[in-house]
Amino acid sequence: MIRYIPRHRVPLLLATCGAFALAACDQPLDFDLRGGAGAFSTADAAVNATTDRPRPDNRGVLSYPNYQVAVARRGDTLNDVAGRLGLSASELSSYNGIATTAPLRAGEIIALPRRVAEPSPATGAVGTGPIQPAPVDVTTLAGNAIDSSAATPATTTLPPATASQPTAQPTATQTGKEPIRHKVERGETAYTIARLYQVPVRSLAEWNGLSSDFAIREGQFLLIPVAQQAPPKRTPAPVTTTAPGAGSPTPTPPSAATPLPKDDTAKPAPAAAAAPKEPVADIGKQTVKSDSNTAMAYPVNGSIIRTYAKGRNEGIDIKAAAGTPVKAAASGSVAAITQSADGVPIIVVRHPDNLLTVYANVGDVAVKKGDNVSRGQSIAKLRSGDNAYLHFEVRKGFESVDPAPYLP
Repeated sequence: MIRYIPRHRVPLLLATCGAFALAACDQPLDFDLRGGAGAFSTADAAVNATTDRPRPDNRGVLSYPNYQVAVARRGDTLNDVAGRLGLSASELSSYNGIATTAPLRAGEIIALPRRVAEPSPATGAVGTGPIQPAPVDVTTLAGNAIDSSAATPATTTLPPATASQPTAQPTATQTGKEPIRHKVERGETAYTIARLYQVPVRSLAEWNGLSSDFAIREGQFLLIPVAQQAPPKRTPAPVTTTAPGAGSPTPTPPSAATPLPKDDTAKPAPAAAAAPKEPVADIGKQTVKSDSNTAMAYPVNGSIIRTYAKGRNEGIDIKAAAGTPVKAAASGSVAAITQSADGVPIIVVRHPDNLLTVYANVGDVAVKKGDNVSRGQSIAKLRSGDNAYLHFEVRKGFESVDPAPYLP
């Protein structure tokens, strides 16, 4: 998939890095001078910091959800690239507009007309599959996993899971932002493309293996460098000015800002009555034994260290010893098993009446997607370490609700 962005709609990056402003004078001159004197300069693009291009696998493949490209080695031809990927050299030649025997530069990007086998550790990649956006929060992860899973009717006829059942192992995925893939049109130069996307022309050359003269050709595919995260904006201190002839404001003397020492000879005033303290929420409340008359049971016996707060904490946090069994709060079926940004498992169980329960910060998962579980059945254990607690949520559809009305 090739994305074209109209020139009048390309947004500027959020901020620029001050250190790169000093290096702007070291950038190559804009030799095309399309606008003549006063034309839009590449200086603004040169101060925008970009990340390094991801490392391809041993075949030279960079894979994203919408496209794949190959990174050429020094001395390669399209015949060499096609041989490594199992593609037709003539097909690569037609798609990229390069002769099959023409020498390629080290790092030059070759667009692939169709997908090849995804990179994996077996091909020298750091993860498996295409480079995906970085993981988001627990709610989004669990919601996406549930949305993609088929609804399974809840039942309690199957026996509890045993320790011999296999543990779901998260698959390592590569993360990163997918860059725009730009196809060069007639009349474009590396400088005009750098101005179009507000990136340094030097970064554009490094990402695409361009030569020292930044030469490009019509029909060539270029990857647009991905911008680094912008630093926080600084708010300048207010500057006070006065009208001509008005004089400078008189500074406040220290005696006016600092109170006088207390007169110890004066008769002490009677102590004021202490203001009544407002009751503080008991976040150290202990979980209680399960009551069969309640809709759900506590999944862990321990101390509640954080209560439900809509928009801040979408569930409750229960602290207990590492290795404590985590039990299903009610009978249902395992709708999804996903993981957090740190690779920690998250279990989602579906119950009747469109209810879901979420169990995060766990380990030793003893169930798999599609399993039926009964109330009180062990589904995992608390992770080892000093910070052992269970994050437990109750959701009506995808909307979080206070677990308290469902618990003893």
